[in-house]
Amino acid sequence: MKEEKTKFTFKKEEKLKKRKVIDLLFKKGKSFPQYPLRWVYLKVPPEEEQKMPVQMGFSVSKKRFKKAVNRNRIKRLLREAWRLNKHKLYKQMAESGSYSVMIIYTSKEEMKFEDLEKKMKKSIKRFIKQEIDQ
Repeated sequence: MKEEKTKFTFKKEEKLKKRKVIDLLFKKGKSFPQYPLRWVYLKVPPEEEQKMPVQMGFSVSKKRFKKAVNRNRIKRLLREAWRLNKHKLYKQMAESGSYSVMIIYTSKEEMKFEDLEKKMKKSIKRFIKQEIDQ
């Protein structure tokens, strides 16, 4: 029996980039807070089905973190935490369609990667429970 290898990647197709989709996400999407993260998500209609089960974007407030270097560091940490833990969500999403998701960092100070990863795991579990296990 062959073991299935989990690939920890964050490919171009997984990145949320289209302005039209992002605008629609904030107009019609649902959200939930899981401090220090806030998930805003929208199920993609079947006719606009994406290559990947989830298209993900990350945002950090310019108001709270004035310097771009700090915002970019937090986004880098968020992407890394997502990359390492997204397989848990993908396993649960087998037939449930695809989603567009934006994660917004809401804390006023930077967190260590270990703490951020714990929060990411917790928020992924909440998303699964809330949206997929309905």
